[in-house]
Parts: sequence; structure tokens; C-alpha cells
Amino acid sequence: MNLRIYNTLTKIKEKFISIEDGKVKMYTCGPTVYNFAHIGNLRTYIFEDILKRVLEYGGYEVKHVMNITDVGHLQSDADTGEDKMKMGAEREHKSVLEVARFYEDAFIKDLKKLNIKPATVVPRATEHIEDIINLIKTLEEKGYTYIANKNVYFSIDMFEGYYKLTNLTSKELQAGSRVDVDPFKRNPLDFVLWFGNSKYENHILQWDSPWGVGFPGWHIECSSMAIKYLGEYMDIHCGGVDHIPVHHTNEIAQSEGALGHKWVNYWMHGEFLILDNGKMSKSKGEFLTLDKLIKRGFDPLVYRYYVLQSKYRKPLTFSYERLEESKKSLTALKYKINSIINNIDEYTSKDEYKIKKYKDEFNKYINDDLNLANGFTVLFNVVKDDDLNSLEKKVLIEDFDKVFGLDFTKINKENKNISESKVNLVEKLLKEREESRKNKDWEKSDKIRKLLLEMDIEILDTRQGTRWNIKE
Repeated sequence: MNLRIYNTLTKIKEKFISIEDGKVKMYTCGPTVYNFAHIGNLRTYIFEDILKRVLEYGGYEVKHVMNITDVGHLQSDADTGEDKMKMGAEREHKSVLEVARFYEDAFIKDLKKLNIKPATVVPRATEHIEDIINLIKTLEEKGYTYIANKNVYFSIDMFEGYYKLTNLTSKELQAGSRVDVDPFKRNPLDFVLWFGNSKYENHILQWDSPWGVGFPGWHIECSSMAIKYLGEYMDIHCGGVDHIPVHHTNEIAQSEGALGHKWVNYWMHGEFLILDNGKMSKSKGEFLTLDKLIKRGFDPLVYRYYVLQSKYRKPLTFSYERLEESKKSLTALKYKINSIINNIDEYTSKDEYKIKKYKDEFNKYINDDLNLANGFTVLFNVVKDDDLNSLEKKVLIEDFDKVFGLDFTKINKENKNISESKVNLVEKLLKEREESRKNKDWEKSDKIRKLLLEMDIEILDTRQGTRWNIKE
């Protein structure tokens, strides 16, 4: 496998080399389960799912750990803001753990609807308090901590290379973060490992510790669970770009401080999903859930398809208009594929050379930092290639779908609004139009376009060729 991925740590695309041949250890930051995941959150999980699928497609066995944060976690990535779990419990008049389990279940259901493969291990923070305490004790023994106001702080000045993930200075990090002034911190960027004196009285979830009754800071949860299940060395750690300046920077400091060596080889981050008025925010009440999209008539896989049209390292602007276009495009593609499959008979044989040629091309693109846009181009070329028979196309489509995860061979019969014969007619007319354009017979080309519009078929000419959608 010749996979190259962008490493946030080095700021370049690098050839992926696993620590152990044929195996990958991968950690992804999971949700804080106090509310529904919004579709911006889910974009990150889709990117991580594609990464795992590409690794598995290349023959790797992936051990994937994703945590569940069900301990009081403050709204800010720093040690400030409201207690999210407490907010959820008060909002819904339930216990904190009732809230946590409800939204954890809702999150897992969202992942399933989006065809996101489950992680190998999904540990909960509340079930790993002893592991968290032991990691803090190790840091304390190595001189990385200090106690002030009954809280255990990590001193970033004791860790050389604290800024290596961001390449920012202390002043730049402070200027770009939401760090409130904490008079007990020696450095404004120091962070809490254990809260013994939260600013909130009667904090709901608390445990005994060597430093008194309290609860863990957010960052230490991920480090302790990742080390417990993946060991001292890890291949890949993922998350959203918002995790880079604080959460993942702090994870590196505390993990490498405790272990005494480099912890993760490749750091990968997905960009934001942007609404017209800016980034989605639960704290502001401005976010869309998957269920809201479903209620507006969108299959969850339409949203997955929408996300996969954009590179994971680029911000993606969301609009219902664009989502509608994705719905039409995916529906049309699935009916083309359905028509192909229905044309296979028992006497059809396949040419392995033709199949390998397309697989090699597909591999080339997806192994270039998960370039699915070009991967889709290969798929569209397969669908329209007259030199391939229906069986060869089916083999390739099903193979590519191991990465895309879009259930290409399944059609929702309830939404069926175009017959197989109509698919064939559309394809025939498009070929005639293509010939007309090659011959510069623009009059005939325009007539075919108008005829297709009368059939409620919209066409779009792109660099990769002509695509069609069902007009609604």
C-alpha cells in the first residue's frame, strides 16, 4: 500500500508506515454526550470512517478506539465555561448518567445511519477514573504538575516542544484561545488534570483521589484511554481542526511527558462544516442534527455523499440547496447502477485485466491523502465505459463502495421515481448529445438538452464529463 496522508505535526503529506506490519492503531476523539451530535461533528466522523476504510481496503487490520466523554466537561477547550453534562441534566430534568446514556445511544444510531463503521473499542471516561488517576500520578512523579487551589495543574513550561503541533508561540496561542484568567495558573496555558476545587459547588460526578474528591480534566481522559487500549505507541490520532491548538496540544504534552517518548506518528484533522452565518455551535443553539435532515426528506447517505464531494482538509459550506443537488445526483447514480446490475446474465464473464486497471487508478487517488473527489471520477468513468460489461462494472462498483460506504446497489423503493427504461433512454440521449458536441452540431445538442428537461432530467457539463440529476 502506498498511502500518503497529511500529518498536522509535520505540515506535509507523508508516506504512511505503520508501527507493526499489517496493523494500524488509531484513536479518534469521541463525543461529549450532553446533546445530539450536529452535522458538523458528524462530518469529522465521516472523514475518520473513510480513513479507516481506506486502510482496510489496503489490507490493514485497524484497531480503532473512540472515547465517550460522560464526565463533566466544560464548554471551553480551556478550563472555563459551563459544565456540559450538568447543563444537559438540568435542561432535561434527568440524572447526569441518564443524559449521558441517552445521547450516547443517539450518537451511535447516527453513526449507523451514516454507514460509519463502529470502533473496535468505545470506552467511557466514567469507567476509567482509576486509569486517569494513575496517569496523573505518573506525571506528578516526573515533575510535570503542581497543586494550586486544590486543583492539579500541568505545567507546560516543564514540557519541551509544547508548541510543536501548532507551530505557534505562547502569545499567539493565548491570543487565539478562549482562556480566562486563572490566578492560580503559573502560565496562562497550563491546564487542569484534576479538579479538586471546581468553581461549581456540588459538582455531580466526583471521585476520591490522592488530591481529594474531584473529577478529571477533559484532556487527560483521552490520553489515559488511548494508552490503555493502544499502548505506548500509536499510528494515527484524529479529530477536528478545533482540537489542534488546545486539546491535542495538551494530549501530546501529558502523554509524552508520562511516557518519555514520542506518542503518535501521524496526526490528522478534519475541517469545519460552515453554515451561511458561520460555524455551527451548540453553545449558541445554532446547529443541525441528522434527524432534522431526515425530517426534511434526506436519506442520511445523501449527507454522507455531500460530505465526500469535498476534501476533508477544506472547510465545507452547508446549504439545503446543495444537499438537494446531492440527493438528485446520488439518486440518479444509484438508478444507473441498478440498471447495470439488471443487465447481468448467467453467461456474462469478466476480464480481470480491465478490472485491475480501474482498481489501480482508484487506489492511486484514494491513497493520495484520501482524494475521494478523483475516486468518484473513476467510479463515474466505470459506469459509462462501453468497453466494460455489466458484470465488470458491478464488481468494480461494489469494490469501490467498500471505501465510499454509500450502498450503491441498494435503492430505496419508496422514493423510486424513475424507471430502468428511462435510465437507459437518458444515457442514450446523452451519448447522442456528446456526439453532437464533438461534431459542433450545437442545434442538435440544445434540442437534446431541452428534451431531457421536458423529461425532468437536468444535465451538468463538468471537466469529468456530463452528469445528470432528476429534477424535482
